Amino acid sequence: MVRKTASHFSVKSLRGTRVLSLALNLPGPAALMRCQQMGARCIKLEPPSGDPMGHYSKPSYAQLHEGVKVLVADLKTEAGQNVLHRELAKADVLLTSFRPSALVKLGLTWKSLHRQHPHLSQIAIVGSPGERADEPGHDLTYLAEKGLVPGLDLPASLYADMGGSLMASEAILQATMAQRIKGQGVYIEVALSNAAAYLALPLQWGLTQPSGSVGGAHAGYRIYPCKDGRVAVAALEPHFAAALCEAAGAPAFDMRAMFAPATHELIAGFLLTQTRRQLDNLAGAKDIPLHTMV
Repeated sequence: MVRKTASHFSVKSLRGTRVLSLALNLPGPAALMRCQQMGARCIKLEPPSGDPMGHYSKPSYAQLHEGVKVLVADLKTEAGQNVLHRELAKADVLLTSFRPSALVKLGLTWKSLHRQHPHLSQIAIVGSPGERADEPGHDLTYLAEKGLVPGLDLPASLYADMGGSLMASEAILQATMAQRIKGQGVYIEVALSNAAAYLALPLQWGLTQPSGSVGGAHAGYRIYPCKDGRVAVAALEPHFAAALCEAAGAPAFDMRAMFAPATHELIAGFLLTQTRRQLDNLAGAKDIPLHTMV
């Protein structure tokens, strides 16, 4: 019998679920992409002006909406509302990313939706939870609030948006399970600031502080310069750290020594003598987790 692996087999947990999205930009479409990959039938209503991402990043928009049926409707008009409620009547889950005040203006409060479409669940992506949901904000401000923006450099990715999209797709799974059990829809709010707070937990625990094991204090878990670039070394576990120390010519391995300045200096000095190619070969030969970079 041939056993299928995860690389060519995916469990379609949302097969048979119809998700309608009104969410624009990144978190909502990214969540919808995940739902489509899990087998959901995904429909999106966009305003006549389109999704802003479709204008400023066409490749991103195309990837996010692969397999998604996109319709156009002006929700501020009677005709647009008719299209919306026609789709709501067929949907299992509605995904939104408006501020609560905007949902009120569009007649899309949970109370109103649940009265008209009791089978429907709503996943509402907001910036901040509860009373702060109408406050303006963006990925950068949510990360900054949680201490995830050191210095003046912008973060390498949109962590709160992407983390929030995963929380939203998780919420859609939760809502689908609840519907199957209770026979009626549920409301779940997903706050991007909460996604940032979740991502910031290792920082709060001290793990990624300069004194933490994965914050630079451990000599086997750091970014070092090498002869022709940089190398990210992640030799945290004792057997990986021992292999790294052996390669660097360190004395008999001692886990406590991984936090000593002398060990940092020894490993740094060794890596400076190695090219990226040499280090890639070393990683394969000695089973050391590292990744070389320009």
